[in-house]
Amino acid sequence: MRALLPYLTLYKRHKWMLTLGIALAILTLLASIGLLTLSGWFLSASAIAGFAGIYSFNYMLPAAGVRGAAITRTAGRYFERLVSHDATFRVLQHLRIYTFSKLLPLSPAGLARYQQGELLNRIVADVDTLDHLYLRVISPLVGAFVVIMIVTLGLSVLDVTLAITLGGIMLLTLFIMPPVFYRAGKNTGQNLTHLRGQYRQQLTSWLQGQAELTIFGASKRYRAQMEATELQWHEAQRRQSELTALSQALMLLIGALAVMLMLWMASGGVGGNTQPGALIALFVFCALAAFEALAPVTGAFQHLGQVIASALRITELTEQKPEVTFPQAETPAPEKVTLTLRDVSFRYPDQPINALNALSLQANPGEHVAILGRTGCGKSTLLQLLTRAWDPQQGEILLNDLPLSSLSESALRRTISVVPQHVHLFSATLRDNLLLAAPNASDEALSDMLRRVGLENLLEDSGLNSWLGEGGRLLSGGELRRLAIARALLHNAPLMLLDEPTEGLDATTESEMLELLANVMREKTVLMVTHRLRGLARFDQIIVMDDGHIIERGTHAELLAGQGRYYQFKQRL
Repeated sequence: MRALLPYLTLYKRHKWMLTLGIALAILTLLASIGLLTLSGWFLSASAIAGFAGIYSFNYMLPAAGVRGAAITRTAGRYFERLVSHDATFRVLQHLRIYTFSKLLPLSPAGLARYQQGELLNRIVADVDTLDHLYLRVISPLVGAFVVIMIVTLGLSVLDVTLAITLGGIMLLTLFIMPPVFYRAGKNTGQNLTHLRGQYRQQLTSWLQGQAELTIFGASKRYRAQMEATELQWHEAQRRQSELTALSQALMLLIGALAVMLMLWMASGGVGGNTQPGALIALFVFCALAAFEALAPVTGAFQHLGQVIASALRITELTEQKPEVTFPQAETPAPEKVTLTLRDVSFRYPDQPINALNALSLQANPGEHVAILGRTGCGKSTLLQLLTRAWDPQQGEILLNDLPLSSLSESALRRTISVVPQHVHLFSATLRDNLLLAAPNASDEALSDMLRRVGLENLLEDSGLNSWLGEGGRLLSGGELRRLAIARALLHNAPLMLLDEPTEGLDATTESEMLELLANVMREKTVLMVTHRLRGLARFDQIIVMDDGHIIERGTHAELLAGQGRYYQFKQRL
């Protein structure tokens, strides 16, 4: 239960709405009990009055009570659902914001060990499961306890013995049944949460890698794994359903036995009156209706196992310590950048060798630097250090002679623009995807930027309202790269980091892309990492890397004259 404490504090923000929801639930339950109880007594009293020849029976008052209870139950149920779900959605909103705010500082270092499907399942499904805590656990439990107390006190006015007997049975049921079924369903609930995450992780991986799985003939084997997980998930759901059915059957049995006991005890007289009367029906129907308040409680505690398992999975994410921390005080962002690395070394966690070794370089304002090397030589790691996804274990990174770590997070983001190797576009309009980089940019500024990068054709049909599709699937590879460059330029940072911007492009498109980069980023400090040699002659400095070391540096002409590794690469073309 301690796993739920961090999330219970989020409920305090909406305690009045949540309390109102519980109060309305109690009112609805009391109205429902009152409706059946009063109706049963009214019919019985009317029948007895008719048999006894009593002509002065006041039927107006109980009839009005029945109608009032019916209206109260209907209105109470409506407003209880309205208030409770509104409060729950507000709590869920803050819970999502809280979880996401905890995850942001962890990315990518703290989240690297989680697969995308697993991470998505924790952020979405596990967070959704936590809303059961109020709707299915707290509200039914508190409501049932208060209703039992009120019913017991109300019936004690008529007969203390009968009231205490019925109240005692209900309290024992409330305090015994939920813990029993919580223990019975705890492992099943945890297993359900685990299998749901495992299945969604497998499904996400299968959808993302469907082409590769088909090409290498592994699709059938992978689908068999998914089907095995699905069968286990269905089996866990079956066990949970059996527990739910058993708890409901036991609750019906206890309720029926309580009704029979009330009938037997009340038959001897109610409130000192030894003659059979309509009050017998009142106690019997009250016992029948009162167990409605207990109906959701046993099922709620079966869900508690899933709630706790989901809370533990989210806590496992959010309680991690960030690899990188930023100063709390805001710092100004520089307008021009001199980038300096001095003896920078870095090793990924649990890796035996360094990804970077004693790396030193300098890029002055307006200088364009190309970092060349084969895959795995440390080029992308260098860009991650510059964006502070990680911090180096040795050496220092300076911006204008100030440590990179001295910049606040917002200042660092304003200083650096990144054109990633894998461009991500949201399933939204062209305007929406561009405004991510410059939220206050006008439509005219967005259109001008698209023309600068050669994407004026995207403005022909629907203009900035053009729908790009999930991941920009309606665009070609070259258009995706150009759009990423447009977004980086709209961000207007003095330092541009380009990660394999021409990867996957044909020779003609690659030449056009490099020409575009040279023109539109003329006044900015640029670092481009690549393993391709085309177009590097226009860069001010070329750095050749291998195994985390710089093995050559210089201009295109200088490196060719030195006849080293760069010269060998060129000779192989």
